[in-house]
Amino acid sequence: MAQSDARDRMVAGAADMLRRRGLNATSVRELAKHSGAPLGSTYHYFPGGKSQLAAEAVRFADALAARKLVEELPAGPVAGLRAFVDIWRKVVVDSGFRAGCPVLAVSVEDQPDADEPRRAAAAAFNHWTELLAESLRAHGATPAAADRTATLIVAAIEGTVAMCRAERSTRPLDRTADALENVVLAITDQAAD
Repeated sequence: MAQSDARDRMVAGAADMLRRRGLNATSVRELAKHSGAPLGSTYHYFPGGKSQLAAEAVRFADALAARKLVEELPAGPVAGLRAFVDIWRKVVVDSGFRAGCPVLAVSVEDQPDADEPRRAAAAAFNHWTELLAESLRAHGATPAAADRTATLIVAAIEGTVAMCRAERSTRPLDRTADALENVVLAITDQAAD
């Protein structure tokens, strides 16, 4: 296996563990074991330890969600919203409601010496929000309404994922998605389909 493949596998494994267990309940040793990598190689690739690996895992999760948004947003903000919802529906359902978002997990846990993961989480949330806001503006929303609604979408879906995990149901996600679609339609020139 190439070095970059091993490193990428560790980052993906870290994202998976973070979305299941959170930052505080995950050690570098467990991350190495989960990804099938020797502990020493973890420190080789991530000399900053757990903080660096967690930040990279958050950036990995950011890139996956952003890629899906970029693919779907050309069809409009409703399509982007639906794609964003589908990402998280798949995560919670495929994990048996045991996993959520690694970005949220990192942002809500206090790590006194680990500011890098929190900054990566803030950047991910801002990235998703800006992608959505750009699409909303391009489809007739005022800049202020686009910014507010994009923030609402990201915050609502992230919070709803936690509710889905607690309830072991996608019902909160379905309800939130319907309500958000109505908000998007109300501020844009997209017709309901």
